[in-house]
Amino acid sequence: MANEKNVLFTIFGGTGDLAQRKLYPSLFRLYKKGNLGKHFAVIGTARRPWSDEHYREVVASTIQSLNPTEEEAKEFASHFYYQSHDVNDSTHYNTLKDLADRLDETYQLAGNRIYYLAMSPEFFGTIVSHLKSQHIVTENGYNRLIIEKPFGSDYQSAFELNEKIRQVFPEQDIFRIDHYLGKEMIQNISAIRFANNIFESQWNNRYIDNIQITFGEALGVEDRGGYYDHSGALKDMVQNHILQVLALLAMEPPVAFSEKEIRAEKIKALKAVRIYEKSEALKNFIRGQYAPGELDGNTFKGYREEDKVDPESTTETFVAGKFVIDNFRWSGVPFYVRTGKRLTEKGTRINIVFKQVPVNVFKTSVEDEPCEDRTLPPNVLTIYIQPTEGFSLTLNGKEVGQGFNTEFRRLEYRNSAEMVENSPEAYEKLLLDALKGDGTNFSHWEEVAQSWHIVDVIRKAWDQVEPDFPNYKAGTMGPEGAFELLEKDGFEWIWQPDDWYRDRGKLED
Repeated sequence: MANEKNVLFTIFGGTGDLAQRKLYPSLFRLYKKGNLGKHFAVIGTARRPWSDEHYREVVASTIQSLNPTEEEAKEFASHFYYQSHDVNDSTHYNTLKDLADRLDETYQLAGNRIYYLAMSPEFFGTIVSHLKSQHIVTENGYNRLIIEKPFGSDYQSAFELNEKIRQVFPEQDIFRIDHYLGKEMIQNISAIRFANNIFESQWNNRYIDNIQITFGEALGVEDRGGYYDHSGALKDMVQNHILQVLALLAMEPPVAFSEKEIRAEKIKALKAVRIYEKSEALKNFIRGQYAPGELDGNTFKGYREEDKVDPESTTETFVAGKFVIDNFRWSGVPFYVRTGKRLTEKGTRINIVFKQVPVNVFKTSVEDEPCEDRTLPPNVLTIYIQPTEGFSLTLNGKEVGQGFNTEFRRLEYRNSAEMVENSPEAYEKLLLDALKGDGTNFSHWEEVAQSWHIVDVIRKAWDQVEPDFPNYKAGTMGPEGAFELLEKDGFEWIWQPDDWYRDRGKLED
């Protein structure tokens, strides 16, 4: 039996999509594994006038895909209570306090509370202030705050929000969630690096040519048009997910694999990322917006035709860029990143591209008869994050038969579908970390602040130049500028799934 945690969860936004798709199923998994038992309770709050009974029916319905027995579902849902709530009304917090105190006594929770803000960021400061003013925060147990992204819309707004929250919660009790940090292969980056001397000994500018990070989405904005049109790919993906992954790839080996030491090295890595001048930002970062397109017999509308999107929108749905890191380990190694919607395929992967051998001795055979004259492809370590999980290493070997022509080989491992299905979901891992008080896989304020410093310059540079949108067709891997970005440095994107579709006549140029 796992170590059971005594805790009261209060979920602001308890009727929302995030709570129903991710939080309730993750809490049930923790319940089944014994991390939550008899001594836990959940208060869901939102504006809807639900009853406890209806709330429990909803919670039970969200876990049906996990195949609970009828008794399990009923017992689990019995720990859930609903409070109709206006986050701006102080009297509602008094009612919330009364319910929280009653549940604390009923379930013997020892004053341990986790507050999950699954709502629009505009309410974060208001909620936190009321938690203190209405004395909902306890004195005899722990009080931890989990916040969804986005944390601010630029550095200044993030700073102001952080100041409000820090008046109530100390930094060690603030858990800024980035669900990518809970993914299995993101957490595997450190294992691949630090547990294998074959890689860590070469994890530097002497052996690595460039690093490529791709967060590709095949879907469009779907029903998020209203939010997305005020955010865009730079703020939605680069400021948080991509820079977090970059920090894990670029950080120095920690003295110990602990929250404090890992966090310190990630912050150092982010502070070494060059903050561009305006001209540098425009040179090194490309933006795009998808137009109507066709792929494999499917037709897609353009971004400006999506629901709740301004028909003259200049919001970017694609970003490609080059980061440089000004330290001894990474000087001269470009970190290329790209992310976008309505791309050819869904895929999140990292490609570490190693330098070529200094001399290709296989251009001439030992008998002075020329072999096939071609450039050797580079060795590439690929970390697959989603939809499949695993890694591969490409090597050059000899073709079978006479002579010494080389051919491309791939050593590959992928987690099985069964393993992926049964492994803990990202939110499950992160909720358990919060229960343990372990902030390793959450974003510290200094990481958030430095990420905004990096991204704000790019955003401001773009805002001063009118974009030529739309500039890539839905179903492709982005605008031409994204490919030219690497070509001018003598490189190319390792992952180009659109080539596969073009070769088979499923995608037009």
